[in-house]
Amino acid sequence: MKLRAALAILRKDLLLFFGDRRAVVITMVTPIAIAAFFGFLFSGGGSSEQAKIQVRAADLDASPLTKEILRALSADKALEVKAATPEEATKAVRTGKTSVGLIFPKGFGDAAARALFGSGSKPELQFLYDPSRSAEMAMVRGILTQHVMESVSREVFSGEQGRAVTKESLKNLEAATGMDSKDKDVLRNLLTGVDRWQERQGIAKKEGKESPARGFTMPYQVKEVAVAGSEGVAYNGYAHSFSGMGIQFILFAAIELGVGVLLERRSGIWRRLRSSPVTKGEVVLGKALSGAAIAGLTLAVTLGAGIAFFGVRVSGSWPGFLLLCAVSACMASAFGLMIAAFGKTPQAARGISIFAVLLLTMLGGGWVPSFVFPRWLQTFTLAVPTRWAMDGLDAVTWRGGDFGAALLPICVLLGFTAAFGLLAALRFPWEEGV
Repeated sequence: MKLRAALAILRKDLLLFFGDRRAVVITMVTPIAIAAFFGFLFSGGGSSEQAKIQVRAADLDASPLTKEILRALSADKALEVKAATPEEATKAVRTGKTSVGLIFPKGFGDAAARALFGSGSKPELQFLYDPSRSAEMAMVRGILTQHVMESVSREVFSGEQGRAVTKESLKNLEAATGMDSKDKDVLRNLLTGVDRWQERQGIAKKEGKESPARGFTMPYQVKEVAVAGSEGVAYNGYAHSFSGMGIQFILFAAIELGVGVLLERRSGIWRRLRSSPVTKGEVVLGKALSGAAIAGLTLAVTLGAGIAFFGVRVSGSWPGFLLLCAVSACMASAFGLMIAAFGKTPQAARGISIFAVLLLTMLGGGWVPSFVFPRWLQTFTLAVPTRWAMDGLDAVTWRGGDFGAALLPICVLLGFTAAFGLLAALRFPWEEGV
C-alpha cells in the first residue's frame, strides 16, 4: 500500500478543515465553553460551599421542643430553613422553589415527649417533598431524625415540659391495667429515676448551678475525608466536564468526516479516484488519518484549555493520559468512517449520527458522572466506548491513577476502533457511485 497517497488525502482534508476559519473556531471554542459551564456546576458553583437544601417549616405548635428542633435544623450546614405557613410551605414545594416542607402540628411537643416512653400516640409530622428531588428528601429525613431525637430526649430529661410529661406518665402507669406487673415495675423505676433527675436539675437551676441540658446524642462523630485516587489529589469538576465535552466533540468531528465522504461520493470524486492508481485501502487509510488528526487536535485544544485556564491537572500517569487521548481520537475517526460506510445520504447520515453521538455521550457519563445512573444502567453503559474513555480520563486526571488504571480503557477503546474500522473497510462506498 502506498503511504504517499494516504498522506496526500490527509493533507487535502486538513487544508479543507483549516480553510473554513469559522468552522475551526466553532469546533474548538464550543466544547470549551460548554465544558466550563458543566465544570462550574460540578465544582459547586465556583465556591467551596455546597448549595444548601431548601426547607420551609411551619411550626403550629410553637412549643419549646419544636423551637429547639427548628433551631438545630437551621444550624445544620446542609440545610437552609425558612419559616412559613402550611399553605406557603405546600406552595413552595409544589412550584419547585423548595425541596422539602415540614409542618409541625399543634401539640407535637407534648405528644412526642409522651411517645418517647410509649405512653401516648405518636404525633404526625407532615413531610412534604418534591418527587423530582427524592435524594434530597432522604437526606433531610435523616438529618431531621437526628435532631428530633436529640431535642425530644433533651426536653424529657432537662426541660419543664419533659418533667410534666414524666409525672403524667407515672400517674397513667399506676392506673394502667392489663400490663404485666414485672414490666410495670421496670417502667416505674425508669420513670421515677427520670423524675428524680429532673428534680435535681430544677434545684441546680435555682441555685445557679445549672448544668448543660442533657439528652440522647449521636454516639459518634463524623470526620469527612475526601479520598481521590492518590494522596493529596483533590476533586476537580472541570476535569470531568472537559473530558466529557472533548469526547463529545471529537465524535461530532467524526460526523463531519463521515458526511464529508458521502458528499465527495455524491460529487463524483470517487469516480475520478477509481480511474487513478489510488486503491481503496489508501483512501480509507488517508481518511482515517485525517479524521484522527482533526479529532486529536480538537481533544488537545479542549483539554489544553482546561489545563491552562481551569485548573485541570493530569495528577496520574501522563503516558496513560496521552495514549487515552490518542486512542479516543482513533476511535472517533473509525466511527466517522463507519458513518460513511453505512450512510445512504449526507442528510440522513447527519441526523442519525447526531442522535447517536448525543446518546453515546449521555450514556458514557460525558454530561453527568455515570455513578448517578441506576445500577442496571451503569452496567449497560460498559457496552459503549464513551464510558471507557470517560472512566480512563477521570482515572488519570483528578483521581491520580497510574498507567495501570488507564490500561484497560485503552485496550477496550482499541477494540472499538478495530471493530468500527473493520465494518467501515468492509462496507466502504468505493465501487458504486451516486
